[in-house]
Amino acid sequence: MPENTNLSTLLAQHEGDILTAWLREQASSGARTMRVLGEAEAREQSARLVGAIRVGLASGSADAIDGPGWEQAREVLSTVSRDGAQAGLTPGETALFVLSLKRPLFALLRRQAGNDADALGEDMWRTTMLLDRLAVYTTEVAQRTRDEIIQRQQGEMLELSTPVVKLWEGILALPLIGTLDSRRTQIVMESLLERIVETGADIAIIDITGVPTVDTLVAQHLIKTVNAARLMGTECIISGIRPQIAQTIVHLGVDLQGVVTKATLADAFALALAKSGRTVGSVIR
Repeated sequence: MPENTNLSTLLAQHEGDILTAWLREQASSGARTMRVLGEAEAREQSARLVGAIRVGLASGSADAIDGPGWEQAREVLSTVSRDGAQAGLTPGETALFVLSLKRPLFALLRRQAGNDADALGEDMWRTTMLLDRLAVYTTEVAQRTRDEIIQRQQGEMLELSTPVVKLWEGILALPLIGTLDSRRTQIVMESLLERIVETGADIAIIDITGVPTVDTLVAQHLIKTVNAARLMGTECIISGIRPQIAQTIVHLGVDLQGVVTKATLADAFALALAKSGRTVGSVIR
């Protein structure tokens, strides 16, 4: 695409007017970018972007925004995209921040072109291509940011969903809820081993009452966790073995390798107390 020298000249001559018209367009269109980021922040980034586009065009390339001349523009758009994604803007809404600049630029190009329809059409096409490229860049950055946020939140949720509770001196409990997969099993194992080191517990109860199904893979994950705890000198008891889960384990031919199992967490806790030489009794008053 040829250099957009006309747009470069207009930006150099009318940068302030373009910025004013663009901010007015953002406000009148009700763009969420201005509301979410805040009016002051939106104004600052808008002013920076207009200046950055002028610098980019002056560098002599309007069709390769990944060049060194567009570094400032990419920096501004990355900031807007990341801040917007963290504030809840979708990639599409972030892209509209850039695309809303079309109307003010088109209006200026029309006034400049006068009756020269061919020149106007060419300038508008080049401007459209440029702004579309910038908008696509914002969506890419926004999507990457959203993916990072989702992955971080998933990790935090996994950690929160695997609490290791100290039931008694030397006795830990790890209640599991939901489906077990390789990633979650790794977090379960790490959380349990960390708590074993912290507390010096001799017994750990792994309660699977909240696990909807137990298949061969889930059983293997449980065995790995039990074996890891054994290496730390801690005996594990698996509780929450409901009738249907027991039938499934037998049907699959899964060998729990001598792991002690109980039907309920209460039964497992009573066994753990007995193994540690303690009993629970009622107090008569």
